[in-house]
Amino acid sequence: MVRMRRGLAAGFAAVLVAGSVIIGGGVAAAAPPSARCAAPDGREFERAAPEDTGVDSAGLAAALDFAASRNRLNVQVFRHNCLIGEGPLNAETGGVPWNVWSVTKSIVSLVAGIAWDQGKLDIDAPLDRYLPPGIGAPDHRAISVENLLQESSGLRVGAVTEGITGIVPIDPFSAVQALGVPFDEPPGTTFQYSQRNVDLLSYVIELAVGEPLQQFAQRELFDPLGIQRTDYYWARDRTGHTYGYAHLFIPPDDLARLGMLVAEHGNWNGRTIVSPAYLTRATTPSATNHCYGYLFWTGPGCAENPEFLPADMYSMSGLGLQHVYIVPSLDLMVVWTGVFGVHSSQGPSGILQYGDEPPHEFFRRLLAALDDNVIPDPGPYVEAPLSVDYRGYFDPDITLAVFGVGADAYPGCDLLSCLNLPLRAPFSDAPPGCVLVACVGPDPRTPGIH
Repeated sequence: MVRMRRGLAAGFAAVLVAGSVIIGGGVAAAAPPSARCAAPDGREFERAAPEDTGVDSAGLAAALDFAASRNRLNVQVFRHNCLIGEGPLNAETGGVPWNVWSVTKSIVSLVAGIAWDQGKLDIDAPLDRYLPPGIGAPDHRAISVENLLQESSGLRVGAVTEGITGIVPIDPFSAVQALGVPFDEPPGTTFQYSQRNVDLLSYVIELAVGEPLQQFAQRELFDPLGIQRTDYYWARDRTGHTYGYAHLFIPPDDLARLGMLVAEHGNWNGRTIVSPAYLTRATTPSATNHCYGYLFWTGPGCAENPEFLPADMYSMSGLGLQHVYIVPSLDLMVVWTGVFGVHSSQGPSGILQYGDEPPHEFFRRLLAALDDNVIPDPGPYVEAPLSVDYRGYFDPDITLAVFGVGADAYPGCDLLSCLNLPLRAPFSDAPPGCVLVACVGPDPRTPGIH
């Protein structure tokens, strides 16, 4: 399962062109010692000197220097909830919205958790409870909400094919397209990493809460954390429904807030935003994949989670090495974004396959800097033989379905219309400056932390 996730990133990466940037490391400015830092009330995180949290400054600097050499354009290291280390470009990149790709899935999971907490979304219910009459065949309507959260719907997957139509935004109605895909397995029996599953989930959440996903998420999740609506851009398909699988462009400084909320069991300065009960379910491995909960990667050796980290760790993980790593037993969180950065002896295929090389080497150095570390040094990263078979990630029928052609096409949906709904023109949803990986530029309508 882990290799499948790495292969997905490799296949998806084949449609991107990314440059290399080499940068240096730095350590956050010291603050008075604090047993534990509070979540921020304003824009700035509370900081502490590394030594005040049991971390050696020189060792932390070595870890940050390594991250800089691997195209980590923004790095934030937290111990005991305190910001103790930053990358050298953080001042320039912290407020810039960045496409966090599949980290978006984990954020959709948080929104689902809030809806569940409020009694608006039943995780065990079939989609039939929420879908409008006449949309989806009975077997598709029998898929449960939990199947979507665990990526176990059983629907056929062409993971890269699904994602390409979002990168080039021609999808007429992504969620409904999922309902046209045939089953490969019975729901709830097999893990298959799907993009369309999560687009369907985001649509179901909208139906359950009775309002657009982003409106609900802003009020119930982002506002309490101090994430302003003008900070980010979250792409929608041509019917105006939010993509769930990727395309949340959010500043790293805001992404760290979301990570801190999860690390604090859903509590934000005394207020429960999402319940610990839901987060426990979300970060517990599912029956179909010991590496996956509710759109979170659970445990060492899963996705790009280093194999030597403690068993209680989990992560949000996105294409190009966008990550939030949370290690509860070490009271440690690392948030980083960037553009790949893998160093490999195997050429382009190795760069795409060995996504766990940068986190392996980074955490080797970071753990060595912890005064209370008991984990032996795992040694340098060793490249396994190349094994990714990209053929399993492309499905021509899924691509043709976007055009209303082929076996997987949903009846009545093509590039011109879908279920008689008006469709926006491609790219019309994006504000100025937001293209594929980031939102930049001087236009006042461009999102970001200003």
